[in-house]
Amino acid sequence: MQNPYLSVGALTKYIKRKFDADLHLRDVFVKGELSNVKLHSSGHIYFTLKDSRSRINAAMFRSNASKLKFRPEEGMNVLIRGDVNVYEAAGQYQLYVNTMQPDGVGELYVAFEQLKERLGKEGLFNAEWKQPIPAFPGRVGVITAPTGAAVRDICTTLNRRYPLADVLLFPAVVQGPNAVPSIVSAIHQANRHGGIDVLIVGRGGGSIEDLWAFNEEEVAREIFSSRIPVISAVGHETDTVIADFVADLRAPTPTAAAELAVPDQVEVSRRMLESRSRLHQSLMTMIRHERKRLERLETSYPMSYPERLYRPFAERLEGLDERLGQGASRMIGDRRQAVANLDARLGARSPRLILTQSVERTGRLDRELHRAAEETVRSHGRALASAVRTLQALNPLSVMERGYSLVRSGDRVIKSAGELGDGDRVSISFHDGTVEAVVESPSERKDVER
Repeated sequence: MQNPYLSVGALTKYIKRKFDADLHLRDVFVKGELSNVKLHSSGHIYFTLKDSRSRINAAMFRSNASKLKFRPEEGMNVLIRGDVNVYEAAGQYQLYVNTMQPDGVGELYVAFEQLKERLGKEGLFNAEWKQPIPAFPGRVGVITAPTGAAVRDICTTLNRRYPLADVLLFPAVVQGPNAVPSIVSAIHQANRHGGIDVLIVGRGGGSIEDLWAFNEEEVAREIFSSRIPVISAVGHETDTVIADFVADLRAPTPTAAAELAVPDQVEVSRRMLESRSRLHQSLMTMIRHERKRLERLETSYPMSYPERLYRPFAERLEGLDERLGQGASRMIGDRRQAVANLDARLGARSPRLILTQSVERTGRLDRELHRAAEETVRSHGRALASAVRTLQALNPLSVMERGYSLVRSGDRVIKSAGELGDGDRVSISFHDGTVEAVVESPSERKDVER
């Protein structure tokens, strides 16, 4: 009998073929809320699509995910087109997404708001990073399409307002899939060029899709990193792009950017003429003031009678000269008296006199030292003789000369007859030598009453 049981893999493969054969599951349109969104490092996006009653696992592979203009986020309502099929490894059916767009607003608007919020949190829009636009630039760099109204309007305005500035064009693609790397490369090239004082980056008007290159993160970060101050000039006055927030200055149109980049030569000339006029008036006023001051000085009392001005100083100088002579004479006398006093003190401290006194003092000290030494020797001799007599009196050998002896048994000194037994060997020391002996019939001394 044939085995009726299927393997799990065979059953799953059968179910998958059923899904593949169903035309209604090949191209489905589904809307719902994103949940458990995971942006994998491979570029794939995995998430759950849910509504109030059900949920389904979904995956969007890198080839389709790379075309998204916005970043899928938790809780976002979306419109999805894709296929429903079975993931054999897990035995689960899931939605494979081909396209995705926000439900209710355009995906470009969502992408714009997401990037704006993220870069704003990073601080790229903060005023502290904005570089000032130089008042009188020598070179103006322009990054835009080499053809079109934008470059023509910018160059015409720059030449009309401030012909002293050199204009350098860095052509770039400003629309389409190659626009982002082209704009980034042009900004980088302008910064490497050197000598450029201000940079205009922009293009003419168009739809949001036409202007989208200036909403890309790579362009925004390149503008932020530019060492040259950047003026953003994208589209018309009502158009707003991410580059406007990152740039050091935003212009509503390319023509306005050229007006902001350079001063107006007519206005500069007018201000210079006004400054020249004010300077001339100030100089004339100062000359008149100084002339009147000079006239007052010329007619003043000191200038009319100059001798009366310096006469008191001459009299004072004579008095000081006389006091100086008297002071010098007095000082010389004081110095002579001091020298005489020093000479007398030096005579009293003559080396010959000091040497004689020292010789006498040395002889006296030598005699005193000799007497003290003799007395010390005699005193120590008497003490030594007394110590010798004491030692002789206490010397055990002297006692042994009177008939006493010292008895040892090994290293032990025998002090009593009771310490010895019959047959013990002893060593008896006399004053003139030592003998060895053997103990026989020891007896202790008995005191007899008297």
